[in-house]
Amino acid sequence: MPLSHRLANSRLNGDRAFVIGGLALLVILSWAYLLYISNDMKGAAAMSADLNDGMAMSAATPNMMPWLLMDWVSMFVMWSVMMVGMMVPSASPMILVFSNVNRQKRKSGMPYVSTGVFLVGYIIIWTGFSAVATVLNWVLHTDALLSGMMAESTVALLGGGLLLAAGVFQWTPWKNACLKQCRTPMGFVMTEWRDGNSGALMMGLKHGTFCLGCCWLLMALLFVLGVMNLVWIAALAVLVLVEKVAPQGVWISRVSGFGLIAWGCLVLAQIIP
Repeated sequence: MPLSHRLANSRLNGDRAFVIGGLALLVILSWAYLLYISNDMKGAAAMSADLNDGMAMSAATPNMMPWLLMDWVSMFVMWSVMMVGMMVPSASPMILVFSNVNRQKRKSGMPYVSTGVFLVGYIIIWTGFSAVATVLNWVLHTDALLSGMMAESTVALLGGGLLLAAGVFQWTPWKNACLKQCRTPMGFVMTEWRDGNSGALMMGLKHGTFCLGCCWLLMALLFVLGVMNLVWIAALAVLVLVEKVAPQGVWISRVSGFGLIAWGCLVLAQIIP
C-alpha cells in the first residue's frame, strides 16, 4: 500500500478514535455531574429534614416552597445533562455511522462535515424535552405531587397511571416505527442523508425526533421512580440502549412493557378500597 494511503487510513482511524473518545468523555462528564447533584440534593434534604423537626413543620412544607429563578435554571440544566448521559450512549451507533460516512467522503475528496454538527442537532431535541420536563417538574412540585423537588411521585394514581401508559406504549405501532429508525442507523443514513452543515444538523434533529418518539414515556417514568434516583436513571438508560442495539431489542422492549403494565396495576391496586 502506498505511503499516502497508509497515512490517510491512519488519519481516518484517528478521527474515529477521536469521535469515540469525545462521546465517552461527554457521557462520563454528564454522569459525574449527576452524581454530584444527587449527593448535593441528599445533603440539602437532610438539612431540610433537620430544620423541619426543629420548627415542627409538616413534611409536605418543602414541596410548597416557590421556585426561584435559580431553581428553574438548575432544574433545566439537570434534566438536560441527564438526557445527554442517558441518550447519547444509545445514539452512539448512529453517530459513529454518520462519522464513518463523513470519513469516507473526505477520503474521496468530497466536502466534510463535523460529526459534532449532527450531535448538536440530536441534543437540541432532548434539550427541548428537558424544557418540557422542567415545567412538568414545577407543576408536580407546586401541587405537592412529588415527595420532594427532585424525588418520586407521592400519588398512586399518577405513578400507576404513568407505569401503565409506558407499558402499553411499548407495544404501540408508534413505538415500533420510531424504534425501527433507531435500530437501523445505516438505513437512516441512506434514506435521510443531507449534505453540508445544515444537512447534518437536520439529520441530527430528525434522528433525535425519532429517538424522542421512541423513549419519551420511559423518560417520564422518572417522575414515578425518582428524578434524581441514579439507580433508576441508569436502569432506564440501559433499557433504552438494549432496545436499540441488542439483536432481540424489539422483544426486550415488549417484555419490559408487560413488566411495566404489571407494576402499574399493582400500584393502582393500592387505591382500591
